Amino acid sequence: MTGLRRPPWWLAWLLGGTAAAAGYSLLPYAWPAVLISSLVTVGSCAVMVVGAHRRHRAQRGAWLIFVAGVGTWFAGDLVYATQQLSGRVVPFPSWADGFYLGAYPLLMIALFLLTRRRGPIWSGNLIDSAIVAISVGIAYWTFVIEPIVVDTGVSPLTRATTAGYPTMGVLLCALLVPMLLRRGPRTAGMWLLTVGGVVILAGNVVYTLLPDAMYAYGSYVYAGYLFAYVCWSAAAAHPAQATAIAEEEESLGWSRLLVLTASMLLVPAILLVQGERGGEQMSWLAVGIGSMALFVLVVTRMSGYIKRVHSQARRLHDLAMRDDLTGLPNRRAFEEEAIRGVAAGPCRLVMIDLAGFKHVNDRLGRAAGDQALAAVAGLLRGSLREGDAVARMGADEFAVLVLDTRAGEGETVVARLVDLLRRPVVSGEHELLLNARLGVADSEHCGAVPVPELVRRADTARYAAKAAGSQLMIYTAELDESADAAAQLGADLRHSLDDGDFRVVYQPIVELTTTRFEAVEALVRWHHPVRGFVSPVDFIPVAEDNGLIVELGEFVMRTSCHKFAGWRRDLGAAAPSYISVNVSARQLREPEFPDVVAAILAECGLEPAALLVEVTETALFGGGTAVHAVETLHRTGVRIALDDFGTGHSSLGLLRTVPVDVLKVDKSFVDEITEGGGRAVIVDALIHVSKGLGLRAVAEGVETAEQAAYLRELGYEYAQGYFFGKPVPEPDFTPRALVVDQA
Repeated sequence: MTGLRRPPWWLAWLLGGTAAAAGYSLLPYAWPAVLISSLVTVGSCAVMVVGAHRRHRAQRGAWLIFVAGVGTWFAGDLVYATQQLSGRVVPFPSWADGFYLGAYPLLMIALFLLTRRRGPIWSGNLIDSAIVAISVGIAYWTFVIEPIVVDTGVSPLTRATTAGYPTMGVLLCALLVPMLLRRGPRTAGMWLLTVGGVVILAGNVVYTLLPDAMYAYGSYVYAGYLFAYVCWSAAAAHPAQATAIAEEEESLGWSRLLVLTASMLLVPAILLVQGERGGEQMSWLAVGIGSMALFVLVVTRMSGYIKRVHSQARRLHDLAMRDDLTGLPNRRAFEEEAIRGVAAGPCRLVMIDLAGFKHVNDRLGRAAGDQALAAVAGLLRGSLREGDAVARMGADEFAVLVLDTRAGEGETVVARLVDLLRRPVVSGEHELLLNARLGVADSEHCGAVPVPELVRRADTARYAAKAAGSQLMIYTAELDESADAAAQLGADLRHSLDDGDFRVVYQPIVELTTTRFEAVEALVRWHHPVRGFVSPVDFIPVAEDNGLIVELGEFVMRTSCHKFAGWRRDLGAAAPSYISVNVSARQLREPEFPDVVAAILAECGLEPAALLVEVTETALFGGGTAVHAVETLHRTGVRIALDDFGTGHSSLGLLRTVPVDVLKVDKSFVDEITEGGGRAVIVDALIHVSKGLGLRAVAEGVETAEQAAYLRELGYEYAQGYFFGKPVPEPDFTPRALVVDQA
């Protein structure tokens, strides 16, 4: 039958040997039974030798000791069989007892070498074994061994031999208990070794403590010994190492703790039992010495455990106070260091933010971002003096504590940091410009404030630097006032969004040759019930910063698309061709933004080409999610415009890598075209770039007929500005004549 596979040879030996041991237990003690036991024993030794040679060469010495132990036991079996089956009276003690007692140490040494955990010999495992051995030993001594030893009616050799069996049982018990209580997974070899040891211990207990059961069921006990040999040899033949899987040296599980507790309580229990009997034959010396030894072992065990707990506590404290990625102290550790630094004298606290870090993660992946952070950490660590401190406070935020040990030193270190972070950082194969923003708070100028407040003030200065587009900002009280004003403005924004205080107005985009209204741009206006009119220049940056721009931008897009759909329905061919809506960088970073736009278009019944989305160069320059959103929109048919072109990064490569349909020339360039002196050269260049790339160019901010005429002469076809119409809620699309002649 080809479907059946032969079992591995170690399993075949285990099954066959177990069957032979079971058969032995059913036979009367005679030469056939001796033959079976001899074959099983010799076979076990042979399997151990072969297994150690083939699979466990690193443990060969321990297995050879095992073979010697089993062979010594086998020699005792042969001596006993010869004496018993020859009809002679078997003396006690005999040479067989010598072989049996000589085999125990060899077997226990082999078991210890094969099953002990790697590490110092004098470990928690060995101490636990000693505790169990002494406790069980005191019980054995009191109830079994001492009555034998003090019996002067027999010879010393007989007493020594009789006491040797329970003594070996005590030692074997001490070896097996930690094996049984070991935590974690066990290999098959470990299980086989443990089972064999437990069977031998059970046979020893029956032989020592239950002589009547031994007389009645001795064949089963001897069969158990054969089964133990088979288990041990199968462990040698098994491909898995019999060595214990690594475990924490001082581990104390509940089962082990229970056994140790029971061992400690065994001594007082013995005293109670002996006290009830009168205590006349009590060996106080043995109990006293054993109790003192137990006390020393338990103290040693607990001291090792306490040492391990302290070591783990130190490691946990270090992990809790250190950043894994950079190896720098974290926020908690830095604040503790800053408390000591501020108390020692004047110092400067610098908060650093890497404004370009998100773009690195988006474009190059998180691994490159991690390398960049580690590189910045190394630069900061290497730039500081002894006594200064640096820490990673968050994702891309760092903090530096600079001690002003002498006048002017703090300023020098801060200046060095500014210069250092202005340079590109090497991350793998890339050189990255991370645009660091630094905020500085001076402890001397800030007065006696807590360190968390000092950190907050440095953070306030950093936010101000970011808002102002500068690299460094020193904290002043005015910054708090500005931050409070921005926070209040943000709260008012939230309320006005809920109350409907925002309005959408529309500014026409005209065709210069015919002055026909080609399109409209949707713009948002805010009339606060208390503040009155609030300029977009004031509230848009705040909305960008607190995230409300996402909700506000969706409101503008939905409102304007509904309005445009109404114009189409009411005006027909006289309606504008499309509507243009500004979209912020924050909106583009929202993963669901393309879906939001698609849902609004479907809700209004507009085709994608009816919408033009205006984005800034800065929003796209970093790549990543923003560019992906623009590409997704463009694939659906939505048109894309680069707004305020020329005022941001102005990368012409952006026009090749990002799908763009319309280029909007910023008002600052249009203002200068009629002033002469070559000021129109940029506007002239941009129209050629647009036509060369097949883009539509729209000039913004046209306020005079002279500007409109000049733009038309340069080749511009579309423009917008106050000259053609101010942003109003209801534009008048009635055709009217506008003078667009060259001045």
